[in-house]
Amino acid sequence: MQKVLVSRCLLGQRVRYDGGAHGPFVLLERWQHEGRVVALCPEVAGGLPTPRAPAEIRGGQGAHVLDGLLPVLTVEGEDVTTAFVAGAEQALALVAQHGIRFALLKARSPSCGNKENYDGSFSGTRVAGEGVTAAALRRVGVQVFNEDQLDELDTVLAALD
Repeated sequence: MQKVLVSRCLLGQRVRYDGGAHGPFVLLERWQHEGRVVALCPEVAGGLPTPRAPAEIRGGQGAHVLDGLLPVLTVEGEDVTTAFVAGAEQALALVAQHGIRFALLKARSPSCGNKENYDGSFSGTRVAGEGVTAAALRRVGVQVFNEDQLDELDTVLAALD
């Protein structure tokens, strides 16, 4: 059975920056009972508290953060890049430990977004791009999905099991 790295907030755990959560989703609850889920909040794993100040990537590109070209800043201007990179490293360690090939991460998160992100202006402007953890996972060949692609991921997993 394929294990899936899943954002803890999608499992209903209150780890979002604002202390909130998303989910739980019925399908994810089933996956948990099956032992398929490996849960992680990269931001908390990287050392950030809950709740915490909102953060965005200047330019919205997690790969550039990994390459040391862009920072992750809070709305207050605090540089939290180190924590975001540390969280991505925790995700990579779990991928290696569990042989994970798929991840289901929170859309539009500066850590987890896989299709689009916010531009770093804290104005709600979205740009094509991915979060720091999503970029790190993609670099090692993990396919990253978001909660809007849950059915798509379920279909992929069903074909492999």
